[in-house]
Amino acid sequence: MTKKNTTSKSSAIQSVLVSLPKPEGTKSPFYEMASRFGFEVDFFPFVGIEGVDAREFRKQKIDISAYSGVIFTSRPAIDHFFRMCEEVRIGISQNQKYFCISEAVALYLQKFIHYRKRKVFFAADGTTESLLTVIDKHKNKEQFLYPCSEAFDSLITNWLEKSKCTYAKPVLYNVINNDLKEVLKKKYDIICLFTPGGVRSLQASKQSFNPKQTLIAAYGFNTFKALEIAGLSLDIKAPEPNSPSIITALEKYLQHLGK
Repeated sequence: MTKKNTTSKSSAIQSVLVSLPKPEGTKSPFYEMASRFGFEVDFFPFVGIEGVDAREFRKQKIDISAYSGVIFTSRPAIDHFFRMCEEVRIGISQNQKYFCISEAVALYLQKFIHYRKRKVFFAADGTTESLLTVIDKHKNKEQFLYPCSEAFDSLITNWLEKSKCTYAKPVLYNVINNDLKEVLKKKYDIICLFTPGGVRSLQASKQSFNPKQTLIAAYGFNTFKALEIAGLSLDIKAPEPNSPSIITALEKYLQHLGK
């Protein structure tokens, strides 16, 4: 990763950009933190999601009901999986098992199903490697469905292939880079990233972004890896043992600056 001297430019954090849609109301923990530490926070989604329609899905000739385990690595994957099931009128068995990249993604399933520990599994540390360890315990009993975008993570499918698992990877949505040119006209002290797609969108806007003048906070192993591939530094990271979220990681960083 690209190294940079953060001593002088990080002594006074005045602006933070969060690569998520602006929350409704004023109860976001980012707003509360901005008030306590005296910086301005802006929100802007770095990526957009476009769902594949039912006609395009049918061309893939994948029978969702034939698979007993579903692998989820993001909330959009969950949204579009259940959307497609409804559109093509496929019922979900109560015995369906779900394998999730993190506890946060697993808990999001409560929006669609009655959450039961016996059928929902997740990686303890939010990494693909940990998720594959969980899946490995079930590989001889389940047939796996991996809902994804066109730019899916090949680590999972490569492992499923190598492990001789029965699986399918329906493309249910596409990740679109949003144009960051206007939002990056404002020079931010910290940019918070949550997905590899967000990293790719930032990299695509590199002409409007000076990595030597901005700290990057990131969540999740796959996001860390995307930053490394892009040659961008990682200054603030979560989850960590004492920083389970971007919020706690930022708070610890800002408290350290204040000492």
